[in-house]
Amino acid sequence: MLSVENIDLHYGAAQALREVSLTAAPGKITCVLGRNGVGKSSLLRAIIGLQPVSRGRIVFDGREVTSLTPHERARLGIAYVPQGREIFPLLTVRENLETGFARLPRAERSISAELFNLFPVLKSMLGRRGGDLSGGQQQQLAIARALVMQPKLIVLDEPTEGIQPSIIKDIGRAIAYLRDSGKMAIVLVEQYFEFARELADSYAVMERGEVVLAGEAKAMVESQVRRYLTV
Repeated sequence: MLSVENIDLHYGAAQALREVSLTAAPGKITCVLGRNGVGKSSLLRAIIGLQPVSRGRIVFDGREVTSLTPHERARLGIAYVPQGREIFPLLTVRENLETGFARLPRAERSISAELFNLFPVLKSMLGRRGGDLSGGQQQQLAIARALVMQPKLIVLDEPTEGIQPSIIKDIGRAIAYLRDSGKMAIVLVEQYFEFARELADSYAVMERGEVVLAGEAKAMVESQVRRYLTV
């Protein structure tokens, strides 16, 4: 579904990514791990088109998308859940969810009951403003808003950041359900090792803009990975 092939990325003269490669397959979770500032979010920005790459290419669903804009990639089925949630605080929960309709034909613009099975709390809060929700509820809303798009690929940037443990478990169950449905590929950026280890099918560890460890999760050596996560 997704193939990132030897990409470099620069912010001006500063190089943020060096020859980074990554793949994601339908029904699988690819976890990207690493400390703050090692290039994880830059990799996601490259995947969704927010930052152009200097070298390499990105292929999505058999089509090269390296030069496409973010909205063009979204229309192809790439959904993004940003770090910090970034929901619309003055819109209601329902209105936040409806912003995901943009890529869909009018006949398909409805909020699936499946979303409320994944995140039941949102159903009772449809009329509340997004800014009135707790941090954990906003994170659930951000994921649900991405799912309204009916994506082929969902990219999540540290969904557990600043979230209470009970809601982390709910989010983990929801991500596992999406994986097991087999409908989409999932790229998950995380610092919380236990959360990532429980969900990952494959993993990539980043350090200084490069992938330094990668492989199938079942072959992961925890001590090697943790070396790159401790401060």
